[in-house]
Amino acid sequence: MRIATYNINGIKARLPRLLEWLEETRPAVACLQEIKTQDEGFPAAEFEKIGYHAIWHGQKSFNGVAILADGTKPEEKQRGLPGDDTDDHSRYLEADVAGVRIANLYLPNGNPHPGPKFEYKLSWMERLRTRMRTLWESEQPTIVLGDFNVIPHNDDVWSVRAMQDDALMQPESRNAYQRILADGWTDAVRTLNPRGGVWTYWDYQRGAWQRDHGFRIDHCLLSPELADRLTAVGVDKEYRGREKASDHTPVWVEIGD
Repeated sequence: MRIATYNINGIKARLPRLLEWLEETRPAVACLQEIKTQDEGFPAAEFEKIGYHAIWHGQKSFNGVAILADGTKPEEKQRGLPGDDTDDHSRYLEADVAGVRIANLYLPNGNPHPGPKFEYKLSWMERLRTRMRTLWESEQPTIVLGDFNVIPHNDDVWSVRAMQDDALMQPESRNAYQRILADGWTDAVRTLNPRGGVWTYWDYQRGAWQRDHGFRIDHCLLSPELADRLTAVGVDKEYRGREKASDHTPVWVEIGD
């Protein structure tokens, strides 16, 4: 079972690339972030034409997440991250697919740092940790994946100096991520690439893609029930180089029976 995450950076602008990737790689589940559309504008019919069924949590112009499943309808379990009734950002969606709980997230960027956006990021991460503890305690096979907007280690970025002042690399962001892992979650990409050097994002500016100036912020975290079944991980890097591509590229894990 292949489960993938892909920050698509605008589903309408990237729809041809997204459909292309789905048909060429055929993941069982695809989690999308930054769909950047209201619910009524989500192109569900286009995915149904190629055999995918979807649920989504949209928002006008920014944010938004969706879960697509090949040949089956995801069974929605949670819409929005619990813990703050005033938070109206569309950043979190949970569903069950083939006995696996899928938690798809788009974690706040946090820039500029310091400031209220960074404080929102940290509080969001604490709420996420609380939710993930509940999922962990359920003992259901669970994967929490998406754009975490955290660069966990120095070898997850092309240049530490270039990113040292960014919210993605601040000690508070990294510590919050490490606390989540310490609760018993497995960073799948890191586990099978312990030396780092794997990028999932390249900025549109300053020739970042052409110079391979990237970093890793798209993560797949596995509960113990799934970590024992992990057989492979991958980054579909070539899709970043295609015409009108997202600035992220798909990341996937392979789960054995």
